[in-house]
Amino acid sequence: MSVSLSVMTFNLLEDQLEDSPNSWEKRKDLCISVITSYSPMILCTQQGVKSQLDYIQQCLQGYEQFGISRKGAEDTSDQHCTIFYDKEKVELLEGGTFWLSESPSVPGSMSWGSTVPCTATWATFQLKGAEPPGFSFQIVNTTMDEFSPRARRRGALLTWQHIASLPPSLSVVYCGGFNTQKESTTGRFLLGRSREHGVVGDMRDVWPNARVRKNVSLIRTYHGFKGTKQGPLEFFKLIFRALCLCWDRQTQDLHVDWILFRGRSLIPVSCEVVSDNIDGFYPSSHYPVYAELMLPRSVRLIEAPPENGS
Repeated sequence: MSVSLSVMTFNLLEDQLEDSPNSWEKRKDLCISVITSYSPMILCTQQGVKSQLDYIQQCLQGYEQFGISRKGAEDTSDQHCTIFYDKEKVELLEGGTFWLSESPSVPGSMSWGSTVPCTATWATFQLKGAEPPGFSFQIVNTTMDEFSPRARRRGALLTWQHIASLPPSLSVVYCGGFNTQKESTTGRFLLGRSREHGVVGDMRDVWPNARVRKNVSLIRTYHGFKGTKQGPLEFFKLIFRALCLCWDRQTQDLHVDWILFRGRSLIPVSCEVVSDNIDGFYPSSHYPVYAELMLPRSVRLIEAPPENGS
């Protein structure tokens, strides 16, 4: 039986004012509904605060979470980049957090014109119930600065250096909120199309490489709770920008939420911009992105032995 690694990246957006139509209280159950309908092996959330993450943990009984606040492990009020994982399918081997700054081990540190602390949470997992045993992979979950291109470039370089230091045999999925499009200098560096401080990234983008892509008409992942109901001027600007990019399959989107990967053994099977909503009411200001990647053919699931008496 072949094995796939399913990953969802989901910008939760921290709680809005109580009287907002998009407050957490009003959309939290829709968030859970979206997650459970896809049941990813790995769920990477961004911009969630502890109360939101605790609610998700409470509702997702089969999952555990890993991650800390961008202000440090002792803080409980600020945003997190958290990795939830299906504990029946994978085992957490090790993990950590570093800050996208010149002092990556210092909680809350900022550099390069960043406006808020930004982090990358990483976790190495081992697949359970597989043959041969011991297949491992690493997930890296991030949120990059919204306003400073330099902070995004340098943060991408720092994170790629972390990934490049890993054993070549270890497959890596790198995802989250990059707050820029893939044709930007940040995207071009990570995808191996330009240099940053003399080096070139070697990540691949799941979206254009997937055998099946769903909701391709949704050319951007940030929608501000509006979904496809954009104003006419904004709509025409989006169409124009999409046409300007259409010659390059690698950049036929304006996504700011990405799922990248590294490792020849991973094969992108499908990728979807998740537009689930109820009468135009959305779980977040960002569309989640869901992907399935096939693991090496040598990895197979072991069928569980039948229970006694069955």
